[in-house]
Amino acid sequence: MFEVKVITHFSAAHYLKEYKGKCEELHGHNWKVEVTVEAKKLDKKGMVIDFKELRRILNEVVMYMDHKFLNEIPPFLKYNTTSEVIAQYIFKEFKKKLIKYLKIKRTKAIRVKEVSVWEQGDSCAIYREA
Repeated sequence: MFEVKVITHFSAAHYLKEYKGKCEELHGHNWKVEVTVEAKKLDKKGMVIDFKELRRILNEVVMYMDHKFLNEIPPFLKYNTTSEVIAQYIFKEFKKKLIKYLKIKRTKAIRVKEVSVWEQGDSCAIYREA
């Protein structure tokens, strides 16, 4: 199995609902996002997928949240803006866009393995599908 990963960043504000502590107050982060995809085989160029394409797809997803107040944009109107929920949101949106890209390229051999969302340098949440 081969894996490739891309990393990007975005800045956003949020607060945590039903939380007792500093994070219940409005605050911001410079979030780090890592997306890992995997494939059993390499393409004819010897790649899982071009890093440039992975980065483009990830940036499309993250751009929606960049410099926003997360509590005021869908889907976070109904859900708490925890790193876990943000990782799940990015995973699902990234997966949709990747599937669309792969249909154009006429391949289905790549799957999203996991998304990691870092609030700070020593704390992250990871989402992957079972």
